[in-house]
Amino acid sequence: MKFDYTKVHMTKPILVLLFASVVVTAAAADSDVASFMETYRQAMLHKDAAALSNLLSDDLTYTHSSNQHQDKAAVLAAQKGKSVVEALDFKEMKIRVYGNSAVVTCDVDTRTNNAGTVATLHLHVIHVLVKHQAGWQLVARQATRYPEPTAK
Repeated sequence: MKFDYTKVHMTKPILVLLFASVVVTAAAADSDVASFMETYRQAMLHKDAAALSNLLSDDLTYTHSSNQHQDKAAVLAAQKGKSVVEALDFKEMKIRVYGNSAVVTCDVDTRTNNAGTVATLHLHVIHVLVKHQAGWQLVARQATRYPEPTAK
């Protein structure tokens, strides 16, 4: 039996194209999720409840570093409160996409002003997103507060 090298030779370009399309698709998904995260950040900074309503899943679980748990209605209602988010910086964001789901981890530096009382927090946050027909939505968020540095 003679081995046909032309079949192997033709398979290589097909595999390269297939691999390239997977890489491009993954990069596009990462870009979509990164764009979602920036839109979410801006909506939080500007207390834009209408924009947030579209970004948050109806069955949202939103857990603060204080262990306060909120659903979508509570998160949206909090946008009407007196507390103002003055800064919300996402750092070292890592995006992992699994089909129609994504996990985004990042460090978040936040500064809030509640009637003149300013609080700065350094958090590690896990965001879980699901892609629906209308786009990505946040279904879960869990924040953990970094300990404050000890004085020496």
